[in-house]
Amino acid sequence: MSRLNGRRAEATAHGEKVNVAILGAGSIANTMATTLVKMAADERYAGWIHPYAVAARDYGRAEDFRAKYGFDKAYGSYEELAEDPMVDLVYIATPHNFHAEQAILCLKAGRNVLVEKAFTANTAQARELLAVADETGLLATEAIWTRYQPSRRIINELIASGELGDVRAVRAELSYEPHGRDRITNPDLAGGALLDVGVYSLNFIDMAVGADHGRSVARFDTTMVPFDTGVDASNSTTLVYDDGLMAVATSSRAAASDRSGVICGTKGYAVVDNINNPLHVDVYGLDHEPVRRIDMPAQLTGYEYEVAAAANAILDGRGECPEMPRADTLRIMELMDEIRGRWGLVYPFER
Repeated sequence: MSRLNGRRAEATAHGEKVNVAILGAGSIANTMATTLVKMAADERYAGWIHPYAVAARDYGRAEDFRAKYGFDKAYGSYEELAEDPMVDLVYIATPHNFHAEQAILCLKAGRNVLVEKAFTANTAQARELLAVADETGLLATEAIWTRYQPSRRIINELIASGELGDVRAVRAELSYEPHGRDRITNPDLAGGALLDVGVYSLNFIDMAVGADHGRSVARFDTTMVPFDTGVDASNSTTLVYDDGLMAVATSSRAAASDRSGVICGTKGYAVVDNINNPLHVDVYGLDHEPVRRIDMPAQLTGYEYEVAAAANAILDGRGECPEMPRADTLRIMELMDEIRGRWGLVYPFER
């Protein structure tokens, strides 16, 4: 058991903070580091969140990262990080195919984990990881930041209010330009648009009209266009829910898009400016004239919500976050497995 798990009152009394470490030193790790530094300087979080350590496979790289952000510790191996008893929460910031192995390493060493999306490469890995979390009594939660952000509640409240009428169709689009990084196109790294950005399209739909509203997917159709390596460059999936609502999720790493989400009802529709980090929602009437704009609360980077949720779960001794329970992670992982199954896309390590 980690040193702070289930010890909120004692930790508060002694002024102890949740020490957060980052496993990996790539681009997304830098975003998380920026978040932690901002949280440590913000009165809402400074009393209980501490940027503590970073690990990379090369000590020099880890030390450069530590110095850049002012962390306490740098480690040249993931094993050393996992063995540090002062680490309370490890953010896993490596490619998808490594998530299960590295999270299990941390859990078995007594460290709670916040695992970057996609949680794992497939459902079997996710179940194995969560089984270890059960055995150790530690937190293992997925870092789908949109699940933790206030935008989720605000969008759900809009739909529940009836302002849009009966919602019958949704589309969610998230695509980015190709950036040449190997993790996007390499099947050995579980590459492809689906696990990289398509996971956000599916999660947006799940929150906006799916499981958050008691609906279940009844059937789906899907297609993709591959990179030369065989993983999906672009894809589209049409979901039909048990009450007939239709949703279309598209994603690509071959071209940029507007990243919008559109929720269509019998009285009007709403346009979410960016399903990957909503800043505002525009509501329109049946005449296509704007009715109002809903702005989202100001944020540090948007990652602070998942860190705070994970830290709260640790202090309360919970093995999951209510914002991202295991059932939600597994449901989306199973859907992505089924989608890849329709495509015939199997990663080399799955064979």
